[in-house]
Amino acid sequence: MDILVASIVLIVISPIILLSLIIQRIEIGSSPLFVQTRPGKNEAPFNIIKLKTMNEKRDSEGNLLPDKDRITRFGKFFRSTSIDELPQLINVLKGDMSFVGPRPLLIEYLHRYSDEQCMRHNVRPGITGLAQVNGRNAISWDEKFAYDVNYVKEASFFLDLTILFKTVKKVLNHSDIQSDKNITMPEFKGNGTNPQK
Repeated sequence: MDILVASIVLIVISPIILLSLIIQRIEIGSSPLFVQTRPGKNEAPFNIIKLKTMNEKRDSEGNLLPDKDRITRFGKFFRSTSIDELPQLINVLKGDMSFVGPRPLLIEYLHRYSDEQCMRHNVRPGITGLAQVNGRNAISWDEKFAYDVNYVKEASFFLDLTILFKTVKKVLNHSDIQSDKNITMPEFKGNGTNPQK
């Protein structure tokens, strides 16, 4: 079902994706796609595809400027409408992701999870998830992981439909896009070590 729906949606919204790629190519001046290795189901690595929303501007010492200073004008719009997430439909077609599931985080976070938090990798990661419709970047890491683990334990077709419905509602309302202090979530420092790592 993921593959079928993703194929249909990609065909329908392909003009939006193409226009967004052109805009970001002009605004950023480099590749408009953001590709990064993330852990998927059973922690298997895959390359997630997103639309870039930030440039690569650096300070005099060569360090990247803070997110709030690098996000582009159209990048803010793409984030608020979740257009930057649309290229992940390709990941769904490839079988790396599902429409619904825990959001795939950074590879370097793997050894920082507690055993319970590691349960988020028992299912395919998703474009949206239970944490996204309950706060997204506006909630703490503990809350986010609690929602992820709860999804794994309670996963069902009805729950997926509910999350998708709430996702559409939040995108239309432009709610929970970011916390008050961060364009993106702050780094997850870890609160437990998985003994199997």
